[in-house]
Amino acid sequence: MSETPPTPPVDTTTTDTAQDAPAPPRIIAPRLRDRGLWLVGGLIVVIAAIAQAIGTLEISLGIAALTLLPMIWALAMGVVVSVQRVRPLPVDLQHVANVIMGVAVLVLVARLSFTLGPNIPFLLDAGPALLLQEVGNIIGPICLALPLAVMLRMGSATVGATFSVDREGAFAMVTERFGTNSQQYRGVLSMYIFGSVFGAVIISMIASLASSLGIFDWRALAMGAGVGSGSMMAAGSASVTAAHPEFADQILALSTTANLIASIAGVYLGMWVALPLADRFYRFLTRRQGDKEPGGTAGTAGKSSKALKTSESLATAVTDAPLVRLPLWVSLAIISVAGIVVSVVASGSFSWDMVLTFVAIGLLTAAGIGVAKLTRGKLPAIIVVITVGTLLTVPASPVAPWLLEVSSSVDFLSVITMMLAVAGLSIGKDIPLLRQIGWKIIPVGIVVIVSTYLASTLIAEGVLRFIG
Repeated sequence: MSETPPTPPVDTTTTDTAQDAPAPPRIIAPRLRDRGLWLVGGLIVVIAAIAQAIGTLEISLGIAALTLLPMIWALAMGVVVSVQRVRPLPVDLQHVANVIMGVAVLVLVARLSFTLGPNIPFLLDAGPALLLQEVGNIIGPICLALPLAVMLRMGSATVGATFSVDREGAFAMVTERFGTNSQQYRGVLSMYIFGSVFGAVIISMIASLASSLGIFDWRALAMGAGVGSGSMMAAGSASVTAAHPEFADQILALSTTANLIASIAGVYLGMWVALPLADRFYRFLTRRQGDKEPGGTAGTAGKSSKALKTSESLATAVTDAPLVRLPLWVSLAIISVAGIVVSVVASGSFSWDMVLTFVAIGLLTAAGIGVAKLTRGKLPAIIVVITVGTLLTVPASPVAPWLLEVSSSVDFLSVITMMLAVAGLSIGKDIPLLRQIGWKIIPVGIVVIVSTYLASTLIAEGVLRFIG
């Protein structure tokens, strides 16, 4: 799922800056009395509550089972509302939902951070597996998805689409190495759009199937969910928790930490290992195709102007989103109301601890965003939220007993249900882009996400067995 829109790349090759300067972004500034804002907030509350009321559905598949959690219903209903043609949710309101989604991810991270403090000794014991499983984020997609993309003749877009799950950081890596006019950049864009629409659903299903097989350690399954995307991590860890509810806090701690490692270390591994490795492996597999390959190789004469134009238009559609000016307190208010309602539905009763939990989470989220602004992004909000939330819940913290008791009233699964309801409402605007990138990204994207999760899980499983 999309957490943060990628930063538009800056083209420093042009000399006519006055003529080629990008137009200022369109501004969307909904006010509190606007019906559209109330419509978005109401839809989030209603969809999330209905999804939670539907509950969990388990489908037996013989030796395995597929568990469909309320978050899947929330995502599906949100998508239907945003894409149906009778009275679709206006695109501007979908962009508003996308901004709320960015805050909702931080709210989820804040809730998850409360599980880290009490489990620090447990995380230290699993340290080698947590670090080494990150290698699976490289091995999986390059070894499985890249050959598939070559077989489907995706051209050099294969490299950008298959060197990682292609979240926000991948744009900078590919831009630095190949430029924004390359087919590799188009591959990143394609996988980014595909992952935004289908990523959470796919990883939820593969984590559910893997958990039901009974052959993996629950710790390895939890680590595998940390693929560097907040929404995918949440979906994967939710499925593992559903299979092993007795280890809920430890699963959340492992998946959150693995995701943090993937977000930080993934930048260095992606730039210096995964991307060069994917490029060389692609050249090796296509060494006999030469100029017959569709689109040619980036930087060669075989690259057509039509392909470049298509890549540029796709990049513009993804990165040139309107600027939504929505006060943070409005997003937090909508998220908190929806979160409390879903928590009430999930538990069957109301508790003031739920309100206190969302107040604490909201303050932590606001602090993280505030620090990120003061440091101009040098200290990301997610790092601040995780760090402060962990410090508040370590055994030495004077507020840890109270905070842990209060926050236990809000199950993290209910927060995910609320978050994916928001995500579903923002997806409709991405469907036209999904049609533009072609059908080949569908099988390739599925293999990228599935292989990333399974490879990380297998590595973590092996390390855990080795260290006993």
